[in-house]
Amino acid sequence: MELKICHLYPEVMNLYGDRGNILCLQKRLSWRGIESSVTELKIGDRGNLSEYDLFFIGGGQDFEQEVLLEDLRAGKAGEICAAIEDGRTFLCICGGFQMLGHYYETADGVRCEFIGAVDLYTKAQADASRMIDNYAFRLGEESGGSTVVGFENHSGRTYLGQGIRPLGTILKGFGNNGEDGTEGVCYKNVFGTYSHGPVLPKNPAFCDAILKAALERKYGAADLVPLDDAEEKAAHESVLEKILKSSKMA
Repeated sequence: MELKICHLYPEVMNLYGDRGNILCLQKRLSWRGIESSVTELKIGDRGNLSEYDLFFIGGGQDFEQEVLLEDLRAGKAGEICAAIEDGRTFLCICGGFQMLGHYYETADGVRCEFIGAVDLYTKAQADASRMIDNYAFRLGEESGGSTVVGFENHSGRTYLGQGIRPLGTILKGFGNNGEDGTEGVCYKNVFGTYSHGPVLPKNPAFCDAILKAALERKYGAADLVPLDDAEEKAAHESVLEKILKSSKMA
């Protein structure tokens, strides 16, 4: 078995060590004897996205998202949409998650049209404080139902279209917009989240849910051999306890 991973826009979409998510995916595959390879596709690079099983798009600042618009319009937008509709697996962080939606509207009212792969949109509010802190959320059952701890830092508020499922529900923090208790998006095999960090090393169950989706799409079935995650789980529980404790003290 093998998964081919595509890292989209690594030179501009890589805040807070988001690249570490790819290392985690590869390690958890390797520990199970499953091979993997990573190909980076940068701005201007052309490639056949149908060759890949799993895609990663990290977080970026508003300016960096705008830089990508021309490249997306040159062909990658349509290819990404086709890959998503074909059931290929995506992990998208913050700006990468926003990019999948219809548009991002700046605090000045300037609308940046994105790829519209998922029915969602994002708006920045000039008079609103930045949504930044450690946070926690619970994944939906379709994503395994585990708790996730991470770090969010965004001014954009994301709203999902009718019938589009969030990735999870907020336990502590802001999530998509600080209003409706939702975090991220789960559409077909797309996992979108505001969680930087990187998110996967301290959330092994979430990592395995992503790997399972990619392997099942490619091979029809995927029985992931359990790993000794004692250290990862201890780190996860320690962080979760601190986050929830700070919530009670606030």
